[in-house]
Amino acid sequence: MRYQYVVILKKGSERVTDSLSVLLLLFSVIGFSISGLHNIRNLHAVGASGIVNATVAPTSAWFALAAALILLIGLSINLILRRKGASKVRYRYWLFGAGLGWLCLSSIPWIGAFFFLLAFLEYQTKRPLEIGFHDDRVVINSLIKRRFDWSAFNNVVLRDGLLTLDFKTNRLMQKEVADDDEEDDADEEEFNAFCRDRLAAADKQTPQTH
Repeated sequence: MRYQYVVILKKGSERVTDSLSVLLLLFSVIGFSISGLHNIRNLHAVGASGIVNATVAPTSAWFALAAALILLIGLSINLILRRKGASKVRYRYWLFGAGLGWLCLSSIPWIGAFFFLLAFLEYQTKRPLEIGFHDDRVVINSLIKRRFDWSAFNNVVLRDGLLTLDFKTNRLMQKEVADDDEEDDADEEEFNAFCRDRLAAADKQTPQTH
């Protein structure tokens, strides 16, 4: 659906999600490194004793060390980008890779599911929250889309970069609008005029009770 207006809201602080992502990736680097070095030590012990240990897989040791190195490089790149003030630093691909590592190289593969979940949550946390305004409805594009008729609102107004949705259920939603440098964006007065028209039209269609 094409909306008459789409308002992009500022996201909340992403520091908590980023900090948790960094800690889990460091945990994975340490875990894969310990696993790889432990398997290599077992391989040397098997070679010295001449007794074959079926639980020791030569390739898994090197894969674990390679996974640890790749994650460490990726984590270092992201931390450098953050120090330089990059506006968009993503961890989800590295979290997904770490999850695959735990799934394929670990004796506790269920940990991988937690990394997959966090990768999804990191995507949702950094995904822009958009609200679309159409002639007959307002759609909040969150994880689960929420659709409202114009009759659900007392007022909708955008003023000084603050969007206010005043619901008839006594719920008030106020969010800051993200900065946007596009010159063709409609100004606040034009948007507010559109909202007033739609609210007035919705009130006319609402049956009056006496």
